[in-house]
Amino acid sequence: MIQFLVKFWRDQEGVTAIEYGLIAALVAVAIIVAVGGVGDELERLFDFIAETLSGRPGGGGDGG
Repeated sequence: MIQFLVKFWRDQEGVTAIEYGLIAALVAVAIIVAVGGVGDELERLFDFIAETLSGRPGGGGDGG
């Protein structure tokens, strides 16, 4: 039993897999945050374009 525990303690393959998993999770979170920010900016841009083209007040159009 002690030999099994010593072998398990020294085994590095599981640690490497966990590290890769954590790195993948951090990359996924970074992508989600970046896409969320870009999505908000795109939504504001499209709203501005729609308001400008429709001539709504505050949109900068000529009023019709």
